Amino acid sequence: MRRLDQLLASLGYCSRRDARDWIASGAVTVRGDEADDFGAKAVPADVRVDGEPLDHPDGLLLLLNKPLGLVCSHDGREGPSVYSLLPERWRRRNPPVTSIGRLDKDTSGLLLLTDQSPLVHRLTSPKHKVPKLYRATVDRDLAPALIERFASGTLRLEDEEKPCAPAELKIVSPREAELTLTEGRYHQVRRMFATGGITVLTLHREQFGALELGDLALGAWRELPLDYFSQG
Repeated sequence: MRRLDQLLASLGYCSRRDARDWIASGAVTVRGDEADDFGAKAVPADVRVDGEPLDHPDGLLLLLNKPLGLVCSHDGREGPSVYSLLPERWRRRNPPVTSIGRLDKDTSGLLLLTDQSPLVHRLTSPKHKVPKLYRATVDRDLAPALIERFASGTLRLEDEEKPCAPAELKIVSPREAELTLTEGRYHQVRRMFATGGITVLTLHREQFGALELGDLALGAWRELPLDYFSQG
């Protein structure tokens, strides 16, 4: 059970101060009765706002097809963000909706968003080793020797002592490849290719674990069950 004002504020309906006015206006009911105490505790499933159930009171887990040009940051100084694609109420939730790992502004594709902090920590932990598949186009022909080099577990990125975990490289065409990683280091795909003097021109994440984008439109998102990564 949670205090009504805290509950409404955490789900992005309004501030705790404004929640008092909402409740005083009769907009909030608990089990069919008008709420009259902003400090009263209630089970979220019993609460209605303007006759409607609360918006995802248990949390959010979203799969987004990220466009280019957007950052995975809540800091407006870094530029337009992926969160601008979400409904305004979701952008006001507390804990905030955040990305599970990041894609930089020059990378598109599959991105997971959630307000469940334990899930963020679990899926970004090096111990979890979730495979992530990227498709890259590069500025020069790819040598087959790169396949073994990336898979060796000995490749070191510039200014890093610890080598990269083994990664699977598939050369699709002379200047296009698929790379599967189980890590999430800063700009890792670009930096791995850079060790061979290769510049990545475009980068798109196609898969996260068993999740794929399918026909999801660029900039669109779809909901996943909160227990998705506990299934199976």
